[in-house]
Amino acid sequence: MSAKPKHRQAIVAAAVRLFRRQGYAATGLAQIVEASGAPKGSLYHYFPTGKAAIGAAAVTAAGETVRATIAALPAGDKPGDFLREYARLMAAWLRASGFRDGSPIASVVLEQAAQDDEIAAAARAVYAAWRGEMAARLAAGGIGEEAAGRLALLAITNLEGSLILARAERSEAPVLAAAEALAALADVSRATTAGSR
Repeated sequence: MSAKPKHRQAIVAAAVRLFRRQGYAATGLAQIVEASGAPKGSLYHYFPTGKAAIGAAAVTAAGETVRATIAALPAGDKPGDFLREYARLMAAWLRASGFRDGSPIASVVLEQAAQDDEIAAAARAVYAAWRGEMAARLAAGGIGEEAAGRLALLAITNLEGSLILARAERSEAPVLAAAEALAALADVSRATTAGSR
């Protein structure tokens, strides 16, 4: 009898939580199975190639959650408002975890992308989706398409970096400050775009 589909989702969700909190290398397969509540055989059923396949699936799943969160944020009056709101959500997640949780994908990417093509491909797809979603939100707020794409890339790199600082400092201040600087830049970019028309 094959494993139920729900076990795959439980395994991936457990891997996302564990990788986010303690990193890829520090997380063992037995720990993922235990945290998921799935039978051990279901892990090998869904991920016959092992931990790297779980890592790629975790990156993809966590990445989609972030992309959907970005897409669902309220627009606000200025293009930078959704960045401010996103930072407030990130700050709340950090506080709730006692600053133990970081980026949902960064630890896996930093530890494994250089040696694992499947994880690297998943990370590229996730970051492209985040950039596309942010750029679309910024463009909808009145920023030119090219500038919106550049600003989206800047936002991703800065916000991901701010999570590292926030964990080190045990403070949400780096996340909120980075987002405020990015949001201010977005708001100025809209004014510049409007002025050039």
